[in-house]
Amino acid sequence: MASVDKPMTIANTPPGPLPVQVTPFFNRDLSWLDFNRRVMHEASDPRTPLLERLKFLAIYSSNSDEFFMKRIGLLQRKEAAGTPVLTPDGLTPEQHYAVVRQRIMEMTREVVDLWQNHLRPELEREGIALRDYVELTSEQQASADDYFHAQIFPILTPLAVDPGHPFPFISNLSLSIGVLLKQPGQAEHLFARIKVPQTLSRWLTVRDGKQYVFVPIESLIEARLSELFPGMEILEHQHFRVTRNAEVEAEVEDPEDLLETVQEELRARRFADTVRVQIASNMSAEMRQFLIEGLEVTEDAIYELPEPLGKSDLMSIATAVDRPDLLAPVWKPDVAPALADPEADIFAIIRSGDVLVHHPYESFDSSVERFVLSAVKDPKVAAIKMTLYRTSGDSPFVSALARAAEAGKQVAVLVELKARFDEERNIQWAQTLENAGAHVVYGILGLKTHTKTALVVRREDDRLRCYAHVATGNYNSKTAQLYTDLGLFTCREDICEDVVDLFAFLTGRSLKRNYRKLLVAPLEMRPKFLAMIQREIELARAGREARIIGKMNQLEDAEVITKLYEASQAGVKIDLIVRGFCCLRPGVAGLSENIRVSSVIGRFLEHSRIFYFHNAGNSEYVMGSADWMSRNLSHRVEAAVPIEDTAMQARLKEILEIMLADNRQAWDLHSDGSWVQRHPGPGEPERGTHQRLMELTMQRSIRGAAGGRHSG
Repeated sequence: MASVDKPMTIANTPPGPLPVQVTPFFNRDLSWLDFNRRVMHEASDPRTPLLERLKFLAIYSSNSDEFFMKRIGLLQRKEAAGTPVLTPDGLTPEQHYAVVRQRIMEMTREVVDLWQNHLRPELEREGIALRDYVELTSEQQASADDYFHAQIFPILTPLAVDPGHPFPFISNLSLSIGVLLKQPGQAEHLFARIKVPQTLSRWLTVRDGKQYVFVPIESLIEARLSELFPGMEILEHQHFRVTRNAEVEAEVEDPEDLLETVQEELRARRFADTVRVQIASNMSAEMRQFLIEGLEVTEDAIYELPEPLGKSDLMSIATAVDRPDLLAPVWKPDVAPALADPEADIFAIIRSGDVLVHHPYESFDSSVERFVLSAVKDPKVAAIKMTLYRTSGDSPFVSALARAAEAGKQVAVLVELKARFDEERNIQWAQTLENAGAHVVYGILGLKTHTKTALVVRREDDRLRCYAHVATGNYNSKTAQLYTDLGLFTCREDICEDVVDLFAFLTGRSLKRNYRKLLVAPLEMRPKFLAMIQREIELARAGREARIIGKMNQLEDAEVITKLYEASQAGVKIDLIVRGFCCLRPGVAGLSENIRVSSVIGRFLEHSRIFYFHNAGNSEYVMGSADWMSRNLSHRVEAAVPIEDTAMQARLKEILEIMLADNRQAWDLHSDGSWVQRHPGPGEPERGTHQRLMELTMQRSIRGAAGGRHSG
């Protein structure tokens, strides 16, 4: 792996012999793979504690699973269709699929080297070992045998393949053991498959003195194959793991409602085409052919990897080991200073001034959960409205909203059924809320509802007053500890009236377009952002200072990118902080020489969206749920809110400036597509974004304890 003594470079150019074309746009898929490569680099960086590096390898593997499910099947379909449409960077469908697969193969070799030659040996040196059953002591094997017979053996179902038993269905991301066997005295080789139970922990933990030993349960099963196939001769046993396409559209004729459509899509996804088969490196050609024929795939779907397959499961090892010295220091989110008094009426606090919270530096439960749960209990609250895109499995919101509905409050919840990979959970939540008497809307056909908004309506002094929460992140207490997000609590009439209108659009199909403050997609967000960029262009052309800073997850929308190129050519200074893929090519003379693109990858996942426009000194800041992507601006319901309070603007400015000055976690995108990691210069202190923001949060907490109320 690359040394960190000098900046690390990740190239994003199609490797030869495919043509390298200098076009205004980078390839979305190659850029996304380079993002995941930056994640992989965190797993190799010795500056990062060892168990945190193991977590990054698990995250890399989970990201890779998602990429195959979302993108590979789509690319294969485009290639098979033979359509002559070129990608924005000038590749045919055949070239596009070939270059993506070539990049994946390169990264697969890199992750093999990372695991075999770096991470696993370093874990061993720290007393954290992965061992197969055959490597255990006799005493440990006896304990493992007891566990196998008590917890595993009864739920195993070996499935044979023969003329009377077709190749079994292999579920997505499941780990399987393939077995070649034969009857004694017969020459015919038979194939059988055993599914490794997903209802159990992947690892059996065995302590050996001070050493942690983790035994994959598939090795326990393999050690007892004779009990599963008594009398048969075992010729070979190997692991394999199947990934299926998630980009499927069910053939539903005249669906009665969106719920039926999504349920049918979930059923169709279970049986979708296989896009990847991960196999152990030493699998025989015979078993490999059994899999290719049984799964109906071609050779290019086969990926050889060292054990363990499914490295996303390594996350549970990283969290199970009690070695604080190998982990990042524990971070406990602080309570936002404005909300420091847990006994105070949160609605009175919001009436005295807007409150801005920044997760995970400031806690989710003392702000967002407190806001919603207070509304549920408050007898003055007449109505609660909320959008749920993703929330945690043990979410406090669903049960609380159900109680509010049962108590007679008006409860309206927009549950986005088409939130990728959360559809089943969202269906269950929706039905729970409906059964409690809440008004549940399943989104708008043709649009995903991605906005993060909540509205509380209270009776106060013979009138109704509204309180709103507009945020960049989901109502998810788990991810709020890992994702950086912003949330605004306000009772300003102009913003709250917009949120009321937004919910009327979501639940009643309102056609209102002229929102007072909010930027709402797909109605007017794109034209408003384009107008703000155009204003900076005109200021630059008039010889005045012009500046744009945008922080987002991804950047892909061609219209926005084209307008940013125009701004660069007019002399507007532009900084873009893009965590994931970026299709804009910065630093090209005559096109984008005034645009810089950076990415921050580290302890927390950067999820907040912030947009800054200098506006001739009258600074404009906007935060919200949308990236500058076509899907966000044209095919989703999104909301962004301007931040006009000067103290809050100062906080957003502080966040952006810290990220732009980062020399520990930041990467710079160059015009040739390479990403170069920043490092401190000689004698220069490290300035990592997440560490710096944690320090500032602690400083604010100390100041707040000394007696000062802070608007954020």
